[in-house]
Order: sequence, then C-alpha cells, then structure tokens
Amino acid sequence: MLPQTISRRHFLGTSCAAGAAALLGSSLRAQETASDKIQPTADTLVVLWMAGGQASTETWDPKKFTPFERGMEAKAVYSTFRAIPTSVDGLSLSEGLPNMAKVMHLGTLIRTFKAGDLGFILHSRHQYHWHTGYVPPQPVAAPHLGAVIARTLGPRHPDVPAFIDIGQRSAGGEDFEVKAFQTAGFLGTAYGPFLVPEPADAVHTVQPPPGMSKQRFKERYQLYVKTLQAKRQAAGLDPKAEEFLKALEGAHRFLNSPAAKAFDLSLEPKESYEVYNTGRFGLGCLLARRLVEAGARFIEVTTEYVPFMGWDTHENGHSRTVEMMKLIDAPIARLIRDLEERKLLSRTLIVIASEFSRDMLTEGKPDKPVKDQVQVPDRVTEEKHYGMHRHFTGAGGIVLFGGGIRRGNVYGKTADERPFVTVENPVTIPNLHATLYRAMGIPADFSYETEGRPFYVTEDGKGKAIEALFA
Repeated sequence: MLPQTISRRHFLGTSCAAGAAALLGSSLRAQETASDKIQPTADTLVVLWMAGGQASTETWDPKKFTPFERGMEAKAVYSTFRAIPTSVDGLSLSEGLPNMAKVMHLGTLIRTFKAGDLGFILHSRHQYHWHTGYVPPQPVAAPHLGAVIARTLGPRHPDVPAFIDIGQRSAGGEDFEVKAFQTAGFLGTAYGPFLVPEPADAVHTVQPPPGMSKQRFKERYQLYVKTLQAKRQAAGLDPKAEEFLKALEGAHRFLNSPAAKAFDLSLEPKESYEVYNTGRFGLGCLLARRLVEAGARFIEVTTEYVPFMGWDTHENGHSRTVEMMKLIDAPIARLIRDLEERKLLSRTLIVIASEFSRDMLTEGKPDKPVKDQVQVPDRVTEEKHYGMHRHFTGAGGIVLFGGGIRRGNVYGKTADERPFVTVENPVTIPNLHATLYRAMGIPADFSYETEGRPFYVTEDGKGKAIEALFA
C-alpha cells in the first residue's frame, strides 16, 4: 500500500488543472486546425480496467461450453463457462456475470476489439498503447487518455480533480511499466492523475496528514503561499512554480470543499455499500459513482495489474476467472443502475476494457505461436490447465454504457471455431479512442504542439469514430 502522505503530496501537485494551461506558453499549444467542433454526448468518462488480459470467451463472448474432463484434448476447450441469457434478446454472457446480464439493455457490447500488432504481446506495451493511443517507445512521453481529457476540457467541478485513478498500487517488478501509462506525459504533472490506491481509505487522501489539525494545515498552507507570493513580487516565478502555486491553491480549496465528501465511503448507506463491497475494485466502483455525482471529469478504476495475478490467468484459468467475475459483476451492474436511476448515465460514458484477450492454445497470431510462461499440453491432465491462458489479440470484448451510446446493441462478430478471431467490424485503438473522444466532444485530429511538432490525440490524427455505436 502506498503511504497516504504520498497520495496527499501527489494531489498537491496535480489536482488543480484549471488555470495551469495558460502558464505553459508556446511550448504546449492546442492546434487550431482540428476538425469542426463536435457536440459532446458525455460530460464524464469512466474506464473500468480489467488489468491483465481478460479472456473474452469466458466473459462477454461465450462459445461452446466445454466441461472439464481429465485427459481431454486442449484444443477442444472453447469456453469453460455455460452461456446465460441477458436482458437483450439473442445476447448471452458467461454464467459468472448474472448481474451484468440484467443491465445489458442499457449498453453496447463490442466483441471485436483487435489489440495492436506490436511485434510481441506484452502487458506493459499493450496497456500503454490502450491508454495513450501510441505504441511505445515514443520520442516524447505520450499522455494518458485521462490527461488529454483533463487538459483539453478542464475539470467539470472547479473543486474536483479532473483525472482520478483508483485502485492501482505498486506492481512489483513491472512498477515502472505500469506507471508509464498513468502519467500526463508531455502535458505536465498538473494534468496527471490524482491517485487513490486504496478506495476504502479514500477519505484520508483529502484530509490533513495524521496528527495535524485542519487549522494547523491551513496556517502552514497560508505561510507557504505567502512565501511564494513574496518571491513572485521580488524576482518572479518560473512557469513551473506558477503552475505549482495554482495547483496548491486548488488543492487547498478542494480539501475544504463539500465535494471532498465524495471520498468518504462511510457516508454511503449500508445496503448500497455492501453491494459494492466485493473488494478493492468494487469499492472503487462505489467511489467512482460518488465522484461522478460530485462532478469528476475522468475516472479510471482498475482491478490492478500485478504479474500473474487477477486477469493474468496463465495458470488455473477457470478457477481464477470465477473469482474475478465475482469481484466485478455486482459492483459494475450496481454502478450502471445507480447512474441510470440518478439520471446521470446519459451523460456519463462507462467503458469496460482490457489490454487483450486470451485463448487456450494460441499466443498472439494464430499462425505465429510464441512460447509462453505456461505450456498447455496436448491433453488437459490437471485442472490448472483448464481455462484460457495465452495472450490473444485476434478479438476481445469491450462494453460501453451511457454517454450517447446505443442501448441493447451488439457490435462485431467473431468466429465460432478456434481461433476465435474477428470476422466482422474490427475495432482498433485509433478508432476506439476517436469514438471516446467524439463522445467527449474532442475531434480525433485535435493536437498539441510539443517540441515543435503536433501530437494528435489519436495516432497521426487518423482515428475514425465508430458512428454505429452512437444512438
């Protein structure tokens, strides 16, 4: 767990995006050559990140059910869960998602997300690609999707951080790679995420440090601001110091704002709290709902990427997926219902996604298998080999709710026989990002100038929004 003082310190440096843009000068300018202005269909974007590679055929796109049988051929395993009907005629999900099945009439299921061909299928590279729209490495630090939205649109509520990241703690050996897509890149720290690693303790991230009263915190803040202002009058402040002063003022305003109550989950009614309380991810969904109500602009809630944990099902694929579906099913469904009942879903775009899918046998492209950490034998002799293990980019599931998206819709088709690749309407990262930005009113060819050249919000500005997904 990250110390709460780190979250607090990070907040002081990143929470106030409003006003900081003007301080960045000619080194970072929005290009005026973008396409005509787009009427937004959403005010807030919430990404629910299934970190580690969620197997689509075990969740959103079930195939023929194949029960476990010792000695069975591995290639005969299609889906290890039965399919169940949903609130949309003809649409089925895996049996571990009964609550999600009841809300599918409120959203669109994409079954044909094709992760990028990056040469080698690796979590850090594909997570970076999904979150930034760019394949690493890049000559400049590409900003996170949330940072672009925070920089371009600013906060919805002046006292609420524009970009909030919930649930990702240290990732051990891949900590650097994970953090690479949690930053604002060249846009600057003012637009980076306000990190809430532990949603159950979120209230502590918006309070003075332990042992310090609000009055003492206020006095220290006022003294520090007075010192900076004196320095400004005497010799002036450089843009970074001015940016930090603005952020500090915004942080102090937020700490004393009624909006900070959104972080206090103890204020949630017990019945509602218990529905969400499946673990850190579930409480993250509850915090996300409260933040949408408070006026947040961009929120990401993650099941947390840690190598070989969570959706990273290299072993015990079936049993691990059982536990992961228990973690996400009730809280996501409740989040959708709560926003709909509060009449907030229509202007809030919810995205459920993962970096790539998984298959029993295929690693990446069907014709180019790559050695993986777990060898699936020709015959399944142990239960740990039952399930989807290997990285697969040929097709994957993404679910969209609200924000102008069609309801009760299924987009794309995958093969019924292995390999379960996309056969109709592929969805790529540039077009997916263009779709999300279009919902938020940002053109796909919008750009910022950095190091003397334009940097587009979709790769080379060529993303195309998928209009068939909108109502």
